[in-house]
Amino acid sequence: MKNENQPIVTLHNLLDYDVHKFSNAEAQLKHVLTHWKVQASAVKLKTIIDQYIDFAEDHIRHIEKYVLQGKIAVLSVNNRIMKAFIDEANEKIALCKDHEVKDACLIEAIQQINLFKLSMYGTAASFAKELDMTKMAALFHAAEMDEIQIDNELTDIAEQEINEKARKAILLRL
Repeated sequence: MKNENQPIVTLHNLLDYDVHKFSNAEAQLKHVLTHWKVQASAVKLKTIIDQYIDFAEDHIRHIEKYVLQGKIAVLSVNNRIMKAFIDEANEKIALCKDHEVKDACLIEAIQQINLFKLSMYGTAASFAKELDMTKMAALFHAAEMDEIQIDNELTDIAEQEINEKARKAILLRL
């Protein structure tokens, strides 16, 4: 059942392995986002985080459904890259003592993770398309579009609200 040392000898094996990494990454992200939402002070940021949690839940459901249908091999893998992103972000967030600066830090952390996931899903969509797995390719493409949407929303709130408040918070202390 658990065999992380199984050789990857086909593109399909590689996709199987990656899909399990995605599932684990999404589960880790969903868990930490609930904590980060509590730490956010901007209502718009909390709303975006809620939306991202919903996307993560959807991605997990779609991946699990596909795995249960027997389309890919069952593997148990941990996504150490996601864990590293989360650990680094938590360390930095803990150092942010000002609410506005913490919001900027949260956006930075989420966008770094978001761009990692964007590359994961884009690559998986390409692999699935090459393997004539049209439903999976569409699923990965939709997840990629979710990531683009979240990135755009985070960029907008950062540029229109959060970064300016964070800058002013620092200026007030000088």
